[in-house]
Amino acid sequence: MADGTAQDTPLADYAWIKSYPAGVAWDLDTEVKPLHHLIEDAAATSPNNPCTTFLGRTLTYAEIGSLVARAAAGLQQLGVVKGTKVGLFLPNTPTFVVYYYAILKAGGVVVNYNPLYTLDELTFQTKDSETELMVTLDLKVLFDKVEALIANNTLKGAVICSFPALLPATKAIPFKLFKSKELARPHSSRVRDRLRLEDEVLTDAATFTPVAVEAEDVAVIQYTGGTTGTPKGAMLTHANLYINVQQIGAWAPELVYGKEKSLGCLPFFHVFAMTVVMNLGVKYAAELFLMPRFVLNDALDLIHKNRLTVLAGVPTLFNAMLNHPRISSYDLTCLKFVLSGGAALPAEVKQAFDAATGCCVVEGYGLSEASPVVTCNPLDGSAPRGAIGLPLPRTVLTLRDLTDPTREVARGERGELCIEGPQVMRGYWNKPAETAAQFAGPCLRTGDVGIMDENGYFFIVDRIKDLIICSGYNVYPRRIEEALYEHAAVEEAVVIGISDKYRGEAPKAFVKLKAGQEATRAALMAHLETKISKLEMPVDIEFRDTLPKTMIGKLSKKELKAEEVQGGRKG
Repeated sequence: MADGTAQDTPLADYAWIKSYPAGVAWDLDTEVKPLHHLIEDAAATSPNNPCTTFLGRTLTYAEIGSLVARAAAGLQQLGVVKGTKVGLFLPNTPTFVVYYYAILKAGGVVVNYNPLYTLDELTFQTKDSETELMVTLDLKVLFDKVEALIANNTLKGAVICSFPALLPATKAIPFKLFKSKELARPHSSRVRDRLRLEDEVLTDAATFTPVAVEAEDVAVIQYTGGTTGTPKGAMLTHANLYINVQQIGAWAPELVYGKEKSLGCLPFFHVFAMTVVMNLGVKYAAELFLMPRFVLNDALDLIHKNRLTVLAGVPTLFNAMLNHPRISSYDLTCLKFVLSGGAALPAEVKQAFDAATGCCVVEGYGLSEASPVVTCNPLDGSAPRGAIGLPLPRTVLTLRDLTDPTREVARGERGELCIEGPQVMRGYWNKPAETAAQFAGPCLRTGDVGIMDENGYFFIVDRIKDLIICSGYNVYPRRIEEALYEHAAVEEAVVIGISDKYRGEAPKAFVKLKAGQEATRAALMAHLETKISKLEMPVDIEFRDTLPKTMIGKLSKKELKAEEVQGGRKG
């Protein structure tokens, strides 16, 4: 719906220009190509560079590029034409990389699916997106759900790829011998007729027919988390995603083509990892070290032993690394671009992580509807405490009145953060009313309340719908969480609003303590008394051994709120 920025505004009128890092130009010259050109260009210029390393097996850009071309031809044989919706129901594997770009090359539209989705969630998204074909692995935990979708005619068919074939021979054979129960077998002949094994798709007999893919065609339908209602599919175009990669790359001029190594521990089905790890990595012909699931020791080993240079993570990942009992034994100084996104990065976590590792983790901000990255802090660590950063090149941020989003607030006042830029989505799939409500003119409304300082740095106060209304006053959970993180014993903290018969709503805190640390409710309350107002004081602090998290590792307020509605955690 928005395809550009406010180009007529003089640069001097943007407060953030004076704070821009040296060597980064806001009025960046960008090029626009169909997104699958990322892999084609890398395979052409750096064919012998390693592209993916997965559980000990490495494939070069030439090998991945060849698989993409063959898969695109095979998908066309299966009936994929321009606009066909093809789902990826996969963990981080080379298979994801191959079929992501193959679908785009064939003219199709990628629909990302969370491998942990329930059958009901899969059914909803498959129907809503009109996904016709699903690509998955022959792992029972994945295949059985895809088989059920085909059996009930929600899905027309599926491509089943071999997981053992992704492994080195020394691991593939033992897997088949000792873990065969984890491999899937179709149950009914009716379902088998609608399945295609990967060998059939990658056949040399298939001939590829070039497709006229345009920059403004939809490349990916990316479903939002659904925390504010029914999940909606953000339509991200080839141009949205291709330009967002260039915007991020421009922010990190230290990145060297063909020389970077990136850790792929965040799931690629999530827009943050899809763009900042996979697409950015391929743009730079980097080696992607893929993890099908995050294991802390394995992640630290990969960084330390392979001298990785790029790490994108969520705050809980950095917190977990920081609190590893042997963090000092890992050399992480090889990392030169460390980006935190997906949730607010507590200032205490950032400072402690930087001090413990010798790295500088910087916070960025984005959302699915913006491909996703919108702002980032300078990589030299010069940003003010708590800032989400400066707008990326070609991106304009404004703060709008909370009751009238057509009106900008005065500088220094808080307002709803709105975005105009080439990375902003076309709209929500098949939801024109919701699309219209999400925009104020050409600007994407984020639902986040923010302020901008005199130097153009933006700060998020909280989500509009995450407000706690206490006796008619607004209480912002993030303020309480930040105060809790300043206590030396607190490792993780989440604050939600709960029903209160006197105030309507009141804040409640959930806290996980650091290993070996102790703190009482009274001690934390005393700590908070000097940092927040009486109105903001939580009515309760509940200690947990673990706090619920989403698939990408964000602390999940949704689960805690659901528990409270049901009367609290039992047992």
